[in-house]
Amino acid sequence: MQYRTESDFLGKVRVPKDAYYGPETQRAVNNFQISGLKISWNFIESYVMIKKAAAIANMRTGKLDKRTGKAIIAACNDVLKGELAEHFVTDVFQAGAGTNTNMNVNEVLANRAITILRGKKGNYRLVNPNDHVNMSQSTNDTFHCAIHVSCYLALSYTLIPELDKLAAILKKKSRQFYGIIKVGRTHIQDAVPIRLGQEFYGYYGSVAKIAKNLKAANGQLLELPLGGTAIGTGINAGKAYPKFAIKELNRISKAKFFLSDNNFKVMQSLQDELSLSDTLKEIASATGKIASDLRLLSSGPHGGINEIILPAVQPGSSIMPGKVNPSIPEMMNMVGFEVTGLSHATDIAAASGQLELNVFMPIVAYNLLFSINILSNAISAFADNCIAGIRPNKVAIEEHLKTDLSMVTSLSPCIGYSMASKLGREAYLKGKSLMDVCMEHKVLDKKTLARLLDPKNAV
Repeated sequence: MQYRTESDFLGKVRVPKDAYYGPETQRAVNNFQISGLKISWNFIESYVMIKKAAAIANMRTGKLDKRTGKAIIAACNDVLKGELAEHFVTDVFQAGAGTNTNMNVNEVLANRAITILRGKKGNYRLVNPNDHVNMSQSTNDTFHCAIHVSCYLALSYTLIPELDKLAAILKKKSRQFYGIIKVGRTHIQDAVPIRLGQEFYGYYGSVAKIAKNLKAANGQLLELPLGGTAIGTGINAGKAYPKFAIKELNRISKAKFFLSDNNFKVMQSLQDELSLSDTLKEIASATGKIASDLRLLSSGPHGGINEIILPAVQPGSSIMPGKVNPSIPEMMNMVGFEVTGLSHATDIAAASGQLELNVFMPIVAYNLLFSINILSNAISAFADNCIAGIRPNKVAIEEHLKTDLSMVTSLSPCIGYSMASKLGREAYLKGKSLMDVCMEHKVLDKKTLARLLDPKNAV
């Protein structure tokens, strides 16, 4: 590999000749070979949107000359078209607050702009990463903004639509299954009857509720500390810059972000990120519960409950021929476990900020965006490849309902809880039907018993 030599205030640095990044990024590569994990591409795109908006705003205020500004904008457009992705190289685990990532973006855009102006990479007299690309900005305000922008856009275009789709499919299934009465279960033991459609209506309601919560959390991300620079005071930005920058960012992103009226609040804390993290964890919990229920309800086919049939999507065993497992719900559970763990890490990071800044933003950005990504993909597969194709096993449902003793509950108002308990226990121990035991004890007439013990009257 060929190298070029660049310098920063710490001294000289060898940078790969073809790299668009510069010395600070190279130092980060040298110092932080930790995980090989990179913050997601939509975070980089969002950061570049902010840089483009900043360049336009700085030109409008007269701080940035048009020749340099237009070159920076052209460089931003190249990245937003998907070019130069391989040059964003910083590890998630890096120097605090995200300075390495910000400088990686600044250096790539600066060197791209330099080549657009027909200069050589590293000639920062033409376009400087700090003085020009980072003009009116700090890592401390822009990294916050990039988290908000990238998460907002990812949620708006991926996870929220997938949750809405899942809710719609569950609601459709609840209607399809409404006429099917089955054994309900509490404590994984037989309970009073329930409609299969009611079970699925509960699942629908849970997903609809978390979709509503997610939309509320997403709305909180519209508030940005853009122009707050180092600690919220706006030093080096100028009073006109924020309003121009937010206007351009909204034009570029097609969103409706607004300037915070309290930059100090937003920059000191990660409250909005924490709220989103909690909601993602709630999604993991709710979808995980549904997945676990589907695994249980489809268990068998002969040694389990087997009241629903899931679509067969994978061979289930490398040794047992013909075995089919609940593969999609198992995947959904694993995604939920991962999201829950990442949320815990985010909780700790959010609680560990000090004074004017939380320096742990890089892992928060990674955790949130990775969680959004895997939840979006998992929920899409869960809806399309599992829930949409679920069929009821009416034979098993009717067989279980036929031998269910929980309808003794309906006798309690007429004969009392104690007597109903005795009759139910006797039916279980003797292997008899409730009707037969009740008739033997002559507790009620046959017509009344038939009405009370009919599962249709319980749902």
